[in-house]
Amino acid sequence: MNFQGSQRAVRGLFGLSIIIGSVWALGISQAGAQVVTVPTVPEVRGKGHVVTLKLSAVSDPDGHDAFAYNGQTVPPVIRVKPGDELKIEYVNSLPAIPSEPCDVPPCMNMSNLHFHGLHVSPRSPQDDVLNMMAMPGETLNYTVNIPLDQPSGLYWYHPHPHGESHRQVLDGMSGAIVVEGIDRYVPEVRKLRERVLVIRERDIEHDKDAGQLLKRVSTPEGRCGSSTEAVERIFTVNGAVRPALDIAPGERQFWRILNAASDRYLDVQMDGQPLEVIALDGMPLAFHDPNRPRQFLDHFLLPPAGRIEAIVTGPSRGERTSLRTRCVDTGPDGDPNPEMVLADIIPGRQIPASTSLKATGRPVHKIAHVDHLENSAPDFVATFTEDKNGFYINGRKFDAHSEPMLRVKVGSYHHWRIVNATRELHPFHIHQVHFLFYAQNGSKVTDPVWLDTVNVPVDGSIDLIMDFTDPIIRGMSLFHCHLLNHEDKGMMAKILFQ
Repeated sequence: MNFQGSQRAVRGLFGLSIIIGSVWALGISQAGAQVVTVPTVPEVRGKGHVVTLKLSAVSDPDGHDAFAYNGQTVPPVIRVKPGDELKIEYVNSLPAIPSEPCDVPPCMNMSNLHFHGLHVSPRSPQDDVLNMMAMPGETLNYTVNIPLDQPSGLYWYHPHPHGESHRQVLDGMSGAIVVEGIDRYVPEVRKLRERVLVIRERDIEHDKDAGQLLKRVSTPEGRCGSSTEAVERIFTVNGAVRPALDIAPGERQFWRILNAASDRYLDVQMDGQPLEVIALDGMPLAFHDPNRPRQFLDHFLLPPAGRIEAIVTGPSRGERTSLRTRCVDTGPDGDPNPEMVLADIIPGRQIPASTSLKATGRPVHKIAHVDHLENSAPDFVATFTEDKNGFYINGRKFDAHSEPMLRVKVGSYHHWRIVNATRELHPFHIHQVHFLFYAQNGSKVTDPVWLDTVNVPVDGSIDLIMDFTDPIIRGMSLFHCHLLNHEDKGMMAKILFQ
């Protein structure tokens, strides 16, 4: 089944290099050089079903946009449980005059938060990215109610100011959200060491060490796919370039991997070891199919914003292996996405699991009877196009003041078709809901899967069953291409849930 940040020293707000929540243990890379184990990041947990934190948008010592938490520019992992209330005070402390360009001038350093994948209200003070906007010096107060039936898994948060979202996410303004309780579907993970791995980009377009950095991540020479452009990005793992992941031979660990890149794809693979997948885009496989709690995959294509949660097994003693991304052909007009090593796998000692994963109660399942829709005519067709002036959905650029492109009555499933009439890949995302991806280019896929972000092939189409049954989602929401420079330049539209 194969569906379709920048690396800087971790610093405090005053430029001092610091260590965040991790021991920088040394290992040996495949090239024989000393490397650092992947850094862990701060975590925020709740008390009495309320999770509270203060998060700020700041300019770091290098002049890049960053999230600040507890005096450090390291975004925390936010852990919530179904039924919790997430309260975030979000302070925009960016300078009034931006130090970096944005995709759609005038650049104003406005910012806000989007809670990607969560089935929460699009109305203020929850996941409202249209009306909740903070200019420099202003503060937003979010109160997000996590539904009792929210699927347990990996989600994330990032800014969503139209016109400036690409720059802020590229700079590393992103963090993971974990909805606890996935052990209800796969109890084994209670006994396993958990890792949250946030994959971001580092822009090397103007880096004098670009060549050495490409060698460091073992990017092959030559072209990847049909793109003719030079490689401009490498990936980081929790902020580090090619760190080491320690795992004892034969040890089983639970990895939660987020592609937080603003516009690059990951085709993740662990050399010589299958990925024992239990959730995609925060949705446990067993949520919709209790008889399929896991699936073994050799690799999996994660578009920007995609997530995979999988059990991995440590290689045999003496075996060298890596976590890598494979070459992704993004099309003749797409950006290069070459193969590179994300992290080296090194032998380590087995560490007992955290008890934080342990859940109570029975698993929640939702059996969607949608077979009758799969052969029906689409209720809606969204066509992606582009030209030298911008990016469009159904011939229209996004306008914050326009009427919604469509209105949907909440309470049913809908058949949508997404058409890519361009020469590059586009990842489709819709806020508030998940959908069943079941067909590509008019043919049913072997293994339909529930996602919130999905790849649309070059000059092709995908068919989706949209789940609009949740009464919580009423209000104005959005769907768009999750290549954020495309979204900033117009490839986004409004949808009104009524």
